[in-house]
Amino acid sequence: MRFAGKVAVVTGGSRDIGRAICVKLASEGANIVVNYNSNEKDADATIAEIETAGGKGIKVKADVTKQADVAAIVAASREAFGDRIDILVNNAGGLVARKTLAEMDEEFFNHVMQLNVTSTFLATQAVVPLMGEGSAIVNLASLAGRDGGGGGASAYATAKGAVMTFTRGMAKELGPHGIRVNALCPGMIATTFHDKFTPDAARENVANSTPLRRQGRAEETADAVAYLASDEASFITGANVDINGGLAFS
Repeated sequence: MRFAGKVAVVTGGSRDIGRAICVKLASEGANIVVNYNSNEKDADATIAEIETAGGKGIKVKADVTKQADVAAIVAASREAFGDRIDILVNNAGGLVARKTLAEMDEEFFNHVMQLNVTSTFLATQAVVPLMGEGSAIVNLASLAGRDGGGGGASAYATAKGAVMTFTRGMAKELGPHGIRVNALCPGMIATTFHDKFTPDAARENVANSTPLRRQGRAEETADAVAYLASDEASFITGANVDINGGLAFS
């Protein structure tokens, strides 16, 4: 029960890695604010799993690329769990579509940046005033931010690279206030993200090229988030931690 009595906000918490994070933190005592944007049924399923794990959670519909919506998440958290937030997990993001340089237009590029980078900035800015010493922020970056991503993923890779740099900058700025900031860089994790954007053959090739010879699981990513958010990682900040089965080393 590493997080007993603590409050955690998880953006994009309704499915896949986000859901696994919510359930993991709840299973160790945290009260969870589950942010979702479009699928309320998925958010309800996450809340149900939180309760099955013995935790408490609320769902908040919000577009985290909009400042007013992010403010609504914080307001809902304060109403439900009081005037403090101990953990922020910036999980919201996405590839949107695979497009080459010639296929992208300005609107698409900006949308990918807003979804992955602006959302992380807005949520961090809104939550930090409620954080005290010993609080933690965990951002979800990607192996793509290190290696440029697969075909048609340059905008996504660029955005995740920005998340990695933002993580380092916030670690320096917030460290004197006792707030740690780290990021995870997942490789091939078996989620609906890859169900949608990565062909089965490509996934199999990646798995076979990985020293552990498999894709990762959302629960394994959640375990790593929980470690970085816990006091066990009390001297780790500004780190972009790989979780990719040995596919790539930083």
